[in-house]
Amino acid sequence: MGGDNSPAVEVAGAVAACRQWGCRVVLVGDTAQIQTELKKHQIRDLNLEIHHASEVVGMHESPSDALRKKKNSSIRVAFDLARQGGASAVVSAGNSGAIMANGMFVFGRVKGIDRPAIGTFLPNLNGQTMVLDMGANVDCKASHLYQFAIMGSLYVEHFLNITRPRVGLLSNGEEEKKGNDLTREAHQLLKHSPLNYLGYVEGGDVYNGSVDVVVCDGFVGNVLLKVSEGLAVAIGTMLKQEIEGRFWAKLGFFFSRPAFSAFKKRINPAEYGGAPLLGIAGAGIVCHGSSDPVAITIAIRQAEEYAKIRFEEKLAALI
Repeated sequence: MGGDNSPAVEVAGAVAACRQWGCRVVLVGDTAQIQTELKKHQIRDLNLEIHHASEVVGMHESPSDALRKKKNSSIRVAFDLARQGGASAVVSAGNSGAIMANGMFVFGRVKGIDRPAIGTFLPNLNGQTMVLDMGANVDCKASHLYQFAIMGSLYVEHFLNITRPRVGLLSNGEEEKKGNDLTREAHQLLKHSPLNYLGYVEGGDVYNGSVDVVVCDGFVGNVLLKVSEGLAVAIGTMLKQEIEGRFWAKLGFFFSRPAFSAFKKRINPAEYGGAPLLGIAGAGIVCHGSSDPVAITIAIRQAEEYAKIRFEEKLAALI
């Protein structure tokens, strides 16, 4: 109920997920609003349910306040439902801080993990790069970055089927003398880890395909994410401006439309679904507040796969 366009987008995405993949989806939120949205879709024979929640967490509300004061919020009720066995995973496009706080409170942390992290896939020249943390932890210790690397590597191994994923630590240069106190200490921990650690990487390495996992603190990761999203929009706008008003450019665009469409899909954040909450003892997926139905649909599928492999159990065994 807390997304920018809720619950219309969530309902549309859930309907599509049920229709495409036969998922069972429980829509948690205000029953009347959800029923109004469901009337806009053909839902006969779809495995959809409604579970009422009387409160909503706003995007600008404090996660701690939401946790303490809104025990009937759609976020909290969804996690409680999953904890009780009424669902296998939680997907939300609401307040990410509140999602993380409630996920940690209801599920708890995987033993050995001090700080759960939010991981996100970004496109690279060869496929995808997982970056974490993307905003859950703005102040980190070196041990937290070490744990992020373990979680990211394990996730990529299972979801991208990459044996011994290549891990890099985001810094302001590849040389060991670069970085700050945090990255230098984390670098030493990772050098002596069993991970396939390649050392420091720079911002460009997120996109050139040289690594599979990039580790950073949540402050840097969130800035990286927002810059990437803004750059993608700016490139599309600038390209459109250059094409408009030029006959030959328009003609070239006409013949190149399939390539442009494929490129747009490749850099569209919606195509990557949501971001897993790695390190909590359960399955939770955070979607962007402005997610469209496609992003919700993919996130639901992603959550189903995440729950099936019991990632938290594999992580507990590894850590």
